[in-house]
Amino acid sequence: MKFTLSWLKDHLETQATLPEITDALTDLGLEVEEVQDPAARLSDFTIGKVISADPHPDADRLRVCQVQTAEGERQIICGAPNAREGITVVVAGPGTYVPGIDTTIGVGKIRGVESHGMMCSEREMELSDEHDGIIELPSGEVGQRFTDWLIENDPAKVDPVVEIAITPNRPDALGVRGIALDLAARGLGRMKPAPQAEIRGSFPCPIDVSIAPDARENGCEVFAGRLIRNVKNGPSPEWLRDRLRAIGLRPISALVDITNFFTHDRNRPLHVFDADKVSGNLLVHRTKGGETLTGLDEKDYTFGLGQVVISDDAGIESIGGIMGGLATGCTEKTTNVFLEAAVWDHVQIAETGRALRINSDARYRNERGIDPAFNMPGHELATRMILDLCGGEASEVVVAGEVPDVSRAYRLDPARVQSLVGMDIPEAEQRRTLEALGFRLEDDMAHVPSWRPDVMGEADLVEEVARIASLTRLRGKPMPRARDGVPKPILSTMQRREQIARRTTAMLGYNECVTYSFIDHAGATLFGGGDDATMLANPISSEMSHMRPDLLPGLLQAAARNQARGLMDMALFEVGHAFHGGEPDEQHLQVAGLLVGRTAPKDVHGQSRNVDLFDAKADAEAVLSALSAPAKVQILRDGPDWFHPGRHGRICLGPGKVLGIFGELHPGLLQAMDIKGPAMAFTLFPAEIPMPRKSSATRGALVLRDLQAVERDFAFVVDADVEALTLVNAAAGAEKTLVEDVRVFDEYIGGSLGEGKKSLAVTVRLQPVEKTLTDADIEAVSTKIVDKVRKATGGVLRG
Repeated sequence: MKFTLSWLKDHLETQATLPEITDALTDLGLEVEEVQDPAARLSDFTIGKVISADPHPDADRLRVCQVQTAEGERQIICGAPNAREGITVVVAGPGTYVPGIDTTIGVGKIRGVESHGMMCSEREMELSDEHDGIIELPSGEVGQRFTDWLIENDPAKVDPVVEIAITPNRPDALGVRGIALDLAARGLGRMKPAPQAEIRGSFPCPIDVSIAPDARENGCEVFAGRLIRNVKNGPSPEWLRDRLRAIGLRPISALVDITNFFTHDRNRPLHVFDADKVSGNLLVHRTKGGETLTGLDEKDYTFGLGQVVISDDAGIESIGGIMGGLATGCTEKTTNVFLEAAVWDHVQIAETGRALRINSDARYRNERGIDPAFNMPGHELATRMILDLCGGEASEVVVAGEVPDVSRAYRLDPARVQSLVGMDIPEAEQRRTLEALGFRLEDDMAHVPSWRPDVMGEADLVEEVARIASLTRLRGKPMPRARDGVPKPILSTMQRREQIARRTTAMLGYNECVTYSFIDHAGATLFGGGDDATMLANPISSEMSHMRPDLLPGLLQAAARNQARGLMDMALFEVGHAFHGGEPDEQHLQVAGLLVGRTAPKDVHGQSRNVDLFDAKADAEAVLSALSAPAKVQILRDGPDWFHPGRHGRICLGPGKVLGIFGELHPGLLQAMDIKGPAMAFTLFPAEIPMPRKSSATRGALVLRDLQAVERDFAFVVDADVEALTLVNAAAGAEKTLVEDVRVFDEYIGGSLGEGKKSLAVTVRLQPVEKTLTDADIEAVSTKIVDKVRKATGGVLRG
């Protein structure tokens, strides 16, 4: 949104400087993106007077001019047809940058004759498109700065232009008066009375308007217009052309320029039809699809089904609220004009504009929302300006539909400014702020002005008060300290577990991934998902059609992308939610890890090897231990299908209480996911870990033993299908008060053991509690261990 300082002052009576205004705008949320100040750009140009102008000896169209300047008499070569003795000109001396030609002037020779500067045209100084000759000033003193002369004689030429960024929720700031209202509420000036107009039509309008039933709902709320006959559509007055040029618009004709003026001045898009080119009456309706129109931009548009347009008896003449048609556009020959003002549904405006790929000022404003209550007053003001600038006679107004009622009110609670924003603003100041913004206050109810569609609740009232007061007034305050004891922990148990799991897995050497919660149907099916309950109704793409049933698909996809780029060995993990249904509560927290390739780069000493399921098991147990899971667990088979059927395990507290799964991934799965193995993985379920019995912010007492521990080794011959964990659990349960740890350190198969047998060797660590163990005590415990293992596994001590 662009506007000039003088344009702003048409609505705001202020003595504030340009920097004060721009600083306030940014602080109010209307961020200033650029300020163009012609006075600063043209400050080096001065006024001079041509003393003589003689023909150039080697060029018929050039003249050698002697010019009186601020530095004295200078010789300047000029090719302008109006360069002559006695005129007052604008001079750019050596070292002056000329913006219109993007050149810094220097001393040079033109056809062998030296030139010490340049006499400028308006286009070369970017004051207008005029380039027929150099500027001739009616007055001015030699050496005077040209910008000072402009400020005194033609201030519009040095009017600063401000460009601000408009957020989608502030359509009121798409008009200069809306911007002025914010500044007045901040205290930078006083609003000038809004202009009013009421035109009594002198004859019935020969063109009637109507809205088709299919366009009344979510199409066009109200459509109004009137005929103005016997107008003279010539150039706009200079003040209007200057304003439009300043904001980057090209003046076209008085009728078109007037509609552009109201678009930017009051955020009120309008359209003018050449009434002599309109056949019959005007109808707002929806398209059937396939119709075409040549727009004012001279491009052809083909309509889809259900787009809102304006037609006469001959066909479509305008795209409602977006762009008029070329056939009924106004030209210099227009003598009768139909002025239209309407309120359109902003959603359909956006949909039609996107479908047709049209970006216009009208679309930009109509799709964000205009002031519906200003529809008829704006139409009257535009009529008044047309009559003043173009003459003519206005008809009575014809109206179809009704202006929508957008009135609403919310309770103003002065205390909420403190609770929501943290600013201490007196109630009187709050009420004064809202009234300055156009709100009407009745007791504790604030009635929202029609031009503020963004205010939709009590919190928005608080935001307006804080915004005008300036959020720079916020001051940080220290949190009050707890009076007694240790404050209650803020994080829940599950939140703490999530943090611990993330930190512990990273410490184990894994790299964290954050993947999408959506995966493709094929990937979801591989991991037990892909049903309709987890399917998205409107997916971003076919590769994100379902909610993930597990974290491993995302990790495997990340691994495949890394392998495609040459990184074959990796350790990845993720902590996040997986989904076993489509309802909000049908999700669960997982910690997933993936090991691919080798444990380390290739090494001459042979320390590198392929990862195996025991690497995944060790890491899974380390994370579970950090999450305070019970140390004694069961390792059971019958895990999910995506694990290798014989090389995985479920970490359980019982058949129905699964804490996690670890193992080698199924070769078929790796082939489907394009992973070059080996690949090991684990998936943990923190919510399945039993909650602590006591809720305390302190740790338990540290238990230290001052008695010497004893370790004994045992080798048992067992059947080949006996699991090592069964033997370990049996040995650990033989004497729970003394056995601190049992660890397998060797497995032997073959030799003299015979077929179907194997030897498992374990180290048992005995930690005395009350007294140092004697040989008899150790022998008694050893006997219990051998008996317990024999009963559990059928194993015997190896001789």
